[in-house]
Amino acid sequence: MNATLPTGEALRAALAALLDGLPPTRAAQAVDRLIASYRGTTPTDAPILRDRADVAAYAAYRMPATFEAVRSCLAALREAAPDWEPATHTDIGGGTGAASWAVAGAWDGPRSTVLDWSEPALALGRELAEASGVPALRAATWERARIGTSPAPAPADLVTVSYVLKELTAADRAAVVDAAASARAVVIVEPGTPDGYARVIEARDRLIAAGFGVAAPCPHDDACPIEPGTDWCHFSARVSRSSLHRQVKGGSLSHEDEKFSYVVATRFPTVPATARVTRRPQIRKGQVLLELCTRDEGLRRATVTKRHGTLYRAARDTAWGDAWPPPEDSP
Repeated sequence: MNATLPTGEALRAALAALLDGLPPTRAAQAVDRLIASYRGTTPTDAPILRDRADVAAYAAYRMPATFEAVRSCLAALREAAPDWEPATHTDIGGGTGAASWAVAGAWDGPRSTVLDWSEPALALGRELAEASGVPALRAATWERARIGTSPAPAPADLVTVSYVLKELTAADRAAVVDAAASARAVVIVEPGTPDGYARVIEARDRLIAAGFGVAAPCPHDDACPIEPGTDWCHFSARVSRSSLHRQVKGGSLSHEDEKFSYVVATRFPTVPATARVTRRPQIRKGQVLLELCTRDEGLRRATVTKRHGTLYRAARDTAWGDAWPPPEDSP
């Protein structure tokens, strides 16, 4: 990855510069309404982001977290397919373009097209992209589209669909996944909740039926081994908060953890992880307990002790969501 490409710090700087004029009370009110929509259960047939204040509040409240979640998913794709690089990228329901920032940070130069039905979101996305100074972002195309019912977008190497499916009816969700299936690689991200995981599994099944293979997080294309209703698969990304972010969200910590569920599927061969760490590792005296989803044994717990030598040291450095064993220790 090119060190000059955008990072979370660059995104926060662009947000702070462009949102400085928004009164905090107005932003807080918009955030409260957006949280209610975000946590609600009824799909909408109208844009959630209605005007500039809504979009500015959304950008401060959600864009850094979406960026970090998508960046984590793209890292898993790069790990499974280190020699693959997309030339074109379409972000369906991309709003202000957080996923496009993550794509521009993962590869040097994919041409992004952001599709969304909210013109204020697209307008602010253009401003943020211009402020980034990153050629790939400044060259991005921003198009208004009714997600789920507009004609299918032009084929792209990579399609991202992040935090979108929750807003749609079942029919529109199916239409979006089918449209994404024209790509060579698809990344779908939803909130790390039981219903977000259910939507990811629904999309995963639909992509597999369309001929895709799962690159991450699953180590296989078989049915998820989690018994429905007993648990859900989700992961976590650390999000650094800017002062603006803390002000809008009413928080005091310098960071938060974004919980998300996801699937990465491709039409080309990949090397998925042998196993994936599905919970935060438990480090105890002389041992590390790992909850794993494995290729051949389903869900299982691994206990790694000091007797395992270098593998034990690797386990102490392993994080929730990582491949196991680490690539350098894989057979």
